[in-house]
Amino acid sequence: MKCHWFHLMPYQDLPEDFKEKHPSVWVDVSSELYDPARGHQFYNEYLDQLEFADSLGFDGICVNEHHANAYGLMPSPNLILAALARRTSNSSLIVLGNSIALYNPPIRIAEEMAMLDCISGGRFVGGFPVGTSMDTNFAYGQTPLTLREKYREGHDLIIKAWTEPEPFAFNGKYNQLRYVNIWPRPIQKPHPPVWIPGGGSVETWDWVAAHDYMYAFLSYFGYEPATQIMKGYWEAVDRAGRDRNPYRAGYLQLIGVSETDAQAEKDYAEAASYFYHRCLHVPDYWAAAPGYLTLKTIKSLKSPFSFEQLADLKWKDFVEQGYVIAGSPETVRERLVEVIKEMNVGQLFSLLHFGNLSAELTRKNTELYAKEVLPFLREQLWNEWEDRWAPHPLKEEDRMPVAAL
Repeated sequence: MKCHWFHLMPYQDLPEDFKEKHPSVWVDVSSELYDPARGHQFYNEYLDQLEFADSLGFDGICVNEHHANAYGLMPSPNLILAALARRTSNSSLIVLGNSIALYNPPIRIAEEMAMLDCISGGRFVGGFPVGTSMDTNFAYGQTPLTLREKYREGHDLIIKAWTEPEPFAFNGKYNQLRYVNIWPRPIQKPHPPVWIPGGGSVETWDWVAAHDYMYAFLSYFGYEPATQIMKGYWEAVDRAGRDRNPYRAGYLQLIGVSETDAQAEKDYAEAASYFYHRCLHVPDYWAAAPGYLTLKTIKSLKSPFSFEQLADLKWKDFVEQGYVIAGSPETVRERLVEVIKEMNVGQLFSLLHFGNLSAELTRKNTELYAKEVLPFLREQLWNEWEDRWAPHPLKEEDRMPVAAL
């Protein structure tokens, strides 16, 4: 079993009446709410937390890309990983990911990811999401109907740029380049592992399975609907003639570990409420621009996910419905094993900081998870399978040491 520490880097100072006075946390959220001095503090605290996770032996540390929002302060996750590459030594550096269709030309992603692979000594994992409708269609003005076609062309260009040793011309529908010749080149051959984050679009499953990539279902609606999504993915894997290796699947889960179940509520209820009621305050008209979801996906979703359905949820709902797995180490272990086995996932993305959780409680949550939960999961799950989607770094003697303070 692989356990990764995932950070969203939210803005923690949204007012209590944010949901009543502001229509959305995304796209049109007022920049007057952002205090750059507090941003300085948050970024450095968050980097400390990711470095702490590396020191505790998490398999990977993860960041992602979002725009025009207070939900996650990482318009450029590659900048975050660049800082971490010099200050960590153990964990894989995972970007989930760069929204390919937003880059003109996409070889910028190939170049930056190759740099990160070199700086980190081959610890890099590249994630290629299509991107949320809020980010792609509204914040960056991409046309919904052509978004996925542009995304796939960008993917093909990046992979060829990584693997073709000689300069070449690329003449696509959206990208025309007379000379493609990226420097530097990635350490990992033929290229860094490619992981595809998804939110339930059915055509993504077949595409991922065809390319033999790792699919990461990133959802905040709990493990109950996620089991149906992952069932659809594994059926796509079967259609492609691939094996059911759990490591080709990942899942994101909010987790809160404390001394007892009762203490977990005291520690994490406020942060969970902040996350679901402020960080995910997104009206449906931003969440899916017309044409963003394909007809195939719309027909397949019995009840499309809506952020608006989160508005009235309380701590009891979060825990009982699987939005948050929280409690004593024993409680968290039992529920995680049940969920992981049900969905057959080998890559667990643990959201151990969420909402406005304090630095102190984040450290507590991370440490308890690393000491009381993570070893149990590794011992109990999927040791008979090989993780073929992990990075392959240089040997330790060939890598530069961690930067000294």
